[in-house]
This record gives sequence, structure tokens and C-alpha cells, in this order.
Amino acid sequence: MRYDTQAGSRGRISFVLIGCERSGQYRCRKKDCVRRDTGSRKCGCPFKFHGKPVIGEQGWMVKLMCGIQNHELAKSLVGHPYVGRLTMDEKTIIADKTKSMVKPRNILLTLKGPLKEHNVNSYTTIK
Repeated sequence: MRYDTQAGSRGRISFVLIGCERSGQYRCRKKDCVRRDTGSRKCGCPFKFHGKPVIGEQGWMVKLMCGIQNHELAKSLVGHPYVGRLTMDEKTIIADKTKSMVKPRNILLTLKGPLKEHNVNSYTTIK
């Protein structure tokens, strides 16, 4: 959610505030935005904890601020933005296939293909 690494600058202390990716509410980027049949991952989840380095020692002190989640945990990681990221090898494959005018569905089949020569645990979608 937030962090500060400017330790020593005007008495500031390094910290990290980690929260659920589904915390908060959806904010439209445009002023006259009207949401119709779209969904949002945000559901106002209050789960978060605060961490700061222990003074004079190595390590961090972590304080649980709210341990409650108001949603079910995901059963599958398909469609999740973090695990759907492409590796550098996959990006070069996509660039080469795109230059060769290969259709996106065939590029995806190449990445997840039956030969299993690429990342077996890839959760990349067609988007």
C-alpha cells in the first residue's frame, strides 16, 4: 500500500504498509466515467499489516493492523496480474511471432503448448 525508504531524512523512519490487493474502492480515471457491465477486483478488504526495521538489529518488526478479510481466497491464479506476467524469454517469443503475423491465439498455444518446452506454470491469458 505504502512505503518510505528515506531513513535519516528529517527524522523519518523507514516503513512498509502491506495490504490486500482487493482493499479500497474502484476509482475511475476519467471524470465522466460511468461503469456499466464491468467488474472490479476491489471490495474494500480491511486486511493490512505494518512493518518497520528494528533499530540496532537486523530484521523487521511486523504489526498486524487488521487480520480480517471480507472475501474468499482465490481458488486459482488464472487472470491474476502478478502471476500472468511474461518472462523475458516469453516476451522475445511473442515479439518474433508478432512480426511473423502469427495470430494471438496461436502465440498463446506456443507459450502453453503440449511440448512443455516453455514455462509449464504459466498463467498468461490471451490479453
